[in-house]
Amino acid sequence: MWNPKVYSYYKKRLNKLYTKRPHLRRNFRNSIFPCAAFNFGPQVRTYKHRDIMNCPFGWCSVQALGNYDYKNGGHLILWELKLIVEFPPGSLILLPSATITHSNIAVAEGETRVSFTQFAAGGLFRYVDYGLRTQAQLEHQDPAKFQEILAARPYQWKKGIALMRKLTEVTVHTAH
Repeated sequence: MWNPKVYSYYKKRLNKLYTKRPHLRRNFRNSIFPCAAFNFGPQVRTYKHRDIMNCPFGWCSVQALGNYDYKNGGHLILWELKLIVEFPPGSLILLPSATITHSNIAVAEGETRVSFTQFAAGGLFRYVDYGLRTQAQLEHQDPAKFQEILAARPYQWKKGIALMRKLTEVTVHTAH
């Protein structure tokens, strides 16, 4: 709902991958994300980082779980936005984790914070776009196509930006 063009980008490529490589299985039937990580803690904390191997314009789902005082710890920090957000247990955020630097504040001694993340590695999409082969295989098997892809790389960010939903495209529905 919030980013239908990115969702369609994921779906088209991942469906092709799963169709052509039937031994691969989705982690979860109702999730578009092909990758997941469980961080069991007991006091999961991330340092300031960007997940640079993820799809650069894609979203990552981060869910905090556990038993902690969210007023005093576990806050999510979005560095470029200069935001520190209270992030209670059960909270979930979708963010472009490859392009927004993020981290979280530690929880107190004796408290528990774990997390569950879902994401999409950029290499999966490149593999599909390269005709279900690695970059090395593409370069060896189809040098002309490889050169075409290399020439287009400096402009790929524009395609990613075009998939992102604009604020003017978001409509608010209210109950009557």
